[in-house]
Amino acid sequence: MNIYPLKFTPIYKELIWGGHKLNNIFGKDFPADKKIGESWELVDLPNDKSQIANGEFTGKTLSELLEKYSEQITGKKYIPPFGLLIKFIDAADVLSVQVHPDTETVKKLGTGSLKTECWYIIDAEKGACIYKGLKSGTTRQQFEQSIKDGSCAELLNKVAVKPGECHFLPAGTVHAIGAGLLIAEIQTPSDTTYRVFDWNRLQNGKPRQLHIEQALESIHFNQNPNELSVATSGRLVNCDYFKVDKIKAAANSSNNTAKGIMKVLVVINGNGQIISGNSQPVDFSKGETILLPAAFEGKINFASDTTYLETII
Repeated sequence: MNIYPLKFTPIYKELIWGGHKLNNIFGKDFPADKKIGESWELVDLPNDKSQIANGEFTGKTLSELLEKYSEQITGKKYIPPFGLLIKFIDAADVLSVQVHPDTETVKKLGTGSLKTECWYIIDAEKGACIYKGLKSGTTRQQFEQSIKDGSCAELLNKVAVKPGECHFLPAGTVHAIGAGLLIAEIQTPSDTTYRVFDWNRLQNGKPRQLHIEQALESIHFNQNPNELSVATSGRLVNCDYFKVDKIKAAANSSNNTAKGIMKVLVVINGNGQIISGNSQPVDFSKGETILLPAAFEGKINFASDTTYLETII
């Protein structure tokens, strides 16, 4: 295999709360009449598999490559799914109040998969916020009653946000993304979401499905607020499943990338080129996700001031 940095074709998700920031800010290509809420940049799940968008493996799925070249790409044996799911979220409207299960809850319920995530705030309109965790002392009984009377958002911590912040949300954290936000989400490979409240809105004339019993089993009612970290520079997230660093590079500078560990880059702004003596140069720009295989060695040249998130697993 000729090792080279891999780019991917986005998978767009049309959602009731989606907007057009992905097109306006990142130049993502989708019809103007579509409300695209999510752009899945890197995914390896049964119903969603990223396709390679550059080089000799264009059109192949990531899983197809991992089945043949896992050691070269990840540095380890491939046990599906690939360990990350990376997406951009465009919340023109508020998302549902929801929670994702941890490993123990998955075992207890006998379904789903663990989902721990972080949100990097790319763009935030004036007054934008997120809902993150329960107010101190909230019990399961209180929260269950608040779902019934439609007031559960009053028991959530409402947090004002601004671009450059990264919020960590471990499995078991009840949460919601507020309106007016563009977010990069880095998470474990899971699409298990239990929705508890959807702001009484309708889709095609009907309420969206809720998953109240599963959610109540999943929520960590005794969660330590210190678990819900927020960072703006350096090591943004350091958890058991992934580590995320924020890196800023000046125009006309370079960073070397050595062999030995796979890295996934999410480019927030800027542009440049990744070069190596053994492969064709790979251009990159804002809004793109690039996988640097473990066996790849080269240099990242920055044509303009650039900010990117670097994730290892």
